[in-house]
Amino acid sequence: MIFVTVGGQLPFDRLIRGVDRWAGEEGRNDIFAQIGRSAFRPRHIRYTHFLAPPDFRRRLDEAEYVISHAGIGTMLTALERGKPLLVVPRQARFGESVNEHQVATAGHFAAQGKLVLALSEEEVSERFEALKTLPIVPRIPPHAPESLLSRIRAFAFEP
Repeated sequence: MIFVTVGGQLPFDRLIRGVDRWAGEEGRNDIFAQIGRSAFRPRHIRYTHFLAPPDFRRRLDEAEYVISHAGIGTMLTALERGKPLLVVPRQARFGESVNEHQVATAGHFAAQGKLVLALSEEEVSERFEALKTLPIVPRIPPHAPESLLSRIRAFAFEP
């Protein structure tokens, strides 16, 4: 199963439209999406607007692949669970974000080989093929390394 999520804060019709078009063209019936406040109604994928946190985690755990916006919580949760991740960041030029922080964040993770990046809805199908060939990425730990935490504590509590 492919799990698609846009988070719960803002609509992301461009991503949902791209995945829905791809699903229709390819005859895919293995996609489930959490579409948030989207005005777009998918015709080719199963969806819900919102998921309670336990249901979100269950869908994520059941997924073979994840396609998402570049929300840091979503990306980190997918990477903690070792899920192959295709990210389509929200972009300010489309009115989806106030700046390009999602593009920068996703680009940073992509440069490390932790995910595959698609910058347009048209790239979803092509980049999904790249996702299937991505080497298995080790799961990331659910917390920062102790060395970093020690440095932060020393800085924060330094007299």
